[in-house]
Amino acid sequence: KEKNDTEIKIQLTAVLALATLISAFGSSFQYGYNVAVVNSPAPFMQQFYNKTYTDRYNEPMGQNLLTLLWSVSVSMYPLGGFFGSLMVAPLVNKLGRKGTLLFNNVFSIVPAIMMGVSEISKSYEIIIVARFIVGICAGLSSNVVPMYLGELAPKNLRGAIGIVPQLFITVGILAAQVMGIRNILGNSTGWTIMLGLTGIPAAMELILLPFFPESPRYTLIQKGDEKGSRKALQRLRGWEDVDAEVEEMHLEDQSEQAEGRLSVFSLLSQRSLRWQLVSIIIMNMGQQLSGVNAIYYYADSIYGSAGVNQNDVQYVTVGTGAVNVFMTIAAVFIVESSGRRLLLLLGFGICCGACVLLTVALNFQENVSWMPYVSIACVIIYVIGHAIGPSPIPNVMTTEMFRQSARPAAFMVGGSVHWISNFTVGLVFPFMESGLGPYSFIIFSAICLVTLIYIWMVVPETKSKTFLEVSLMFAKRNKAEIKVGDMDLSLKDSKESLEGSEKLSTF
Repeated sequence: KEKNDTEIKIQLTAVLALATLISAFGSSFQYGYNVAVVNSPAPFMQQFYNKTYTDRYNEPMGQNLLTLLWSVSVSMYPLGGFFGSLMVAPLVNKLGRKGTLLFNNVFSIVPAIMMGVSEISKSYEIIIVARFIVGICAGLSSNVVPMYLGELAPKNLRGAIGIVPQLFITVGILAAQVMGIRNILGNSTGWTIMLGLTGIPAAMELILLPFFPESPRYTLIQKGDEKGSRKALQRLRGWEDVDAEVEEMHLEDQSEQAEGRLSVFSLLSQRSLRWQLVSIIIMNMGQQLSGVNAIYYYADSIYGSAGVNQNDVQYVTVGTGAVNVFMTIAAVFIVESSGRRLLLLLGFGICCGACVLLTVALNFQENVSWMPYVSIACVIIYVIGHAIGPSPIPNVMTTEMFRQSARPAAFMVGGSVHWISNFTVGLVFPFMESGLGPYSFIIFSAICLVTLIYIWMVVPETKSKTFLEVSLMFAKRNKAEIKVGDMDLSLKDSKESLEGSEKLSTF
């Protein structure tokens, strides 16, 4: 613990670091892994679909049916993610944050076994059902891990720790890309093992996470167990004196009791949370509709047109995944110094520019010899831009913009928007690509620009703020009063309180 005149800065302890790594590897890693796991072995999986159908009906599967079954296999994952998001609020309120993560491993281990035995059991239906179930796992983990870690972390480390789940998502994508190399598991004999590997992180989390504390905020505010909360905080912080944090949680609890606890439906009509809710919806839509999945979809053809040998494209794709991981690691280290807002603005700005330039490059690719290399550069620049802001920051800010009783419902809304947008891009992009070709990316650049303008005008910096201070920052825009205990913090009071809080922080 380092103490100076302005604030107490809490350092990373072994308990907090290990809880972060275990929950992120056990849950977030799987989300990323299952996003990319079917890309490389797709031809061999489709051969299996065709062979299974032929063995059953003594005739080969029609191309239209094969395309339909394959697109269903791929899209079941984001659809499962949407249903997983709908389960967030009831589960985290009933089982707690850690309890939900432990329960969620069922939705990983079961489908891992199902996908692992699909070839032996000669059933492609098992893969489709398993993709839906593992999607539920991803939908829950993509919302619950940031919530759990955001509540474990002290405010001066909340941004950095909040990006760790996104870091493990990118590591999961990279791991699937590496495993998918033809000489490793991306072949006719290894694809079932590759699909089944997703159960290993889940099993490790199931064994190790019970040794770590539940969210102290959940324990105190929702369970009313101050002793348990204090004990968890002492383990996480590495010292006995946690009175200041306990007092801040009590203050938040009093504020929420004065306002009344929120259900999922009342969140949508709560005036004091209106702009927070709009902000997380816009950020999650911007994140998914900005074309990140389309960029990955296009990457192979761009690399091919640039003269990269077809057998080497898989290695270049792994390289792109490695850039994604590296830039997300960079975001972990700079988010507390640069702030959340700047990274979002910078990230969406880079993505917008890269999409415009990519459109130009793709149009002149046939006529100008060096233009394919510009296309490759655009893909890499886009990945860098998305990795530093749009990918990791929305979940961090969802944790910070909402207090305890509203947070599960807020993650449920944000997560649902995230997965519906993901599903929509997967469904619509092939038609956009056939109809508009390279001009598809102009639409993505426009979405990036609109999101950037909204963030510039509406979203404040939340770095180093308590959850209550962030609520006060939004009070003026919401034209609402925030109640703390027996006091009403009017707009004037909230402004004064905010000015006072700014003196105590690094904002």
